[in-house]
Amino acid sequence: MELHYSPEEQAFRDEVRQFLKEKLPADLAAKVKADKRIGRDDIVRWQKILNEKGWLAQHWPKEYGGTGWSPIQRHIYEEEAAAAGAPGTLPFGLSMVAPVIIRFGSEAQKQYYLPRILNSEDWWCQGYSEPGAGSDLASLKTRAVREGDYYIVNGQKTWTTLGQHANMIFCLVRTNTEVKPQEGISFLLIDMNTPGITVRPIITLDGEHEVNEVFFDNVKVPVENLVGEENKGWTYAKYLLTYERTGIAGVGMAKAALRHLKDIARRQTKDGRPLIDDPLFRSRIAAVEIELMALEWTNLRVVAAAEKGGVPGAESSILKIKGTEIRQEITDLLRRAVGPYALPFIPEALDADYDGEPVGPEYAAPLAAHYFNRRKITIYGGSNEIQKNIIAKMILGL
Repeated sequence: MELHYSPEEQAFRDEVRQFLKEKLPADLAAKVKADKRIGRDDIVRWQKILNEKGWLAQHWPKEYGGTGWSPIQRHIYEEEAAAAGAPGTLPFGLSMVAPVIIRFGSEAQKQYYLPRILNSEDWWCQGYSEPGAGSDLASLKTRAVREGDYYIVNGQKTWTTLGQHANMIFCLVRTNTEVKPQEGISFLLIDMNTPGITVRPIITLDGEHEVNEVFFDNVKVPVENLVGEENKGWTYAKYLLTYERTGIAGVGMAKAALRHLKDIARRQTKDGRPLIDDPLFRSRIAAVEIELMALEWTNLRVVAAAEKGGVPGAESSILKIKGTEIRQEITDLLRRAVGPYALPFIPEALDADYDGEPVGPEYAAPLAAHYFNRRKITIYGGSNEIQKNIIAKMILGL
């Protein structure tokens, strides 16, 4: 099964490849391909290069600085960028809060925040989940009470990815407790430097500081930072989550990881033969590759429908489930491919300047950490169990 691209699409692929060859810094690509740590400065550096080219906001309308690319063009770019070893961009501003601001925000919010996202002046994080309100997001308890020209916010958010770097957070807050849970939620844009905000790290299973708890203690937020209408935040949250779940599918990243898996399987040996020649291991690679090909086609159908004005619905749940399961399976096979070399974990080995003694092949050092890290992807963005409920209700009518 192959995708057949038009001459114009092939020309676009050539343009993307040439751009990546000329503009993607070699040290960044080397970090990505070697599974080394990618820091804040690395992400900002690459985003500035993309913005200078006009290729950063790939999903935005052209009038706000977007590319105007078709779904096929975005797919081609994602595929080529992953293959070249380009770092990912920060999704919280570009792919999550920006579409909400563009669709529901005021003109003042669009004029102020969108250029700052493009210029990487603002680093956004997401304030959705709370203790006891993760997949059951409507049960959130963080309160925002209006007092004159401000909302006074009190509560806690958790699992806030890269919040330690952020200067802005978009939050779901409860503004009405007298109605159904979904009807009393609002969407606020909050400056992380406001007095009363505390960020505490959560160290994840792989030993990294990626996520955080964020506490709000009488935080004053200007009323003009409300997106859309008060108590309509649930609508905006669902709009955002459909795009988040579609992005979590990560087809380009999965294809790059699959190529990496095949490369390692050719270098690793079993009974004197390359591991990729082992029938059982080869069949597992083939199975995940077939699943990935089917996911790629489904992803293209969904984004093509969205291009015509639709908003991904239950289809984004399908992409989220299959995409995360495939990415987990690939990291599991990578870990199995190197066998006992996946057991030792030296955190410092993930730094690009690590010069210590490796334990086993150099490519084996990050695999355990990545395996542990990918355990979370079936949970965030709405757990896969919740996504199955959405599919059962919206598609099967159960």
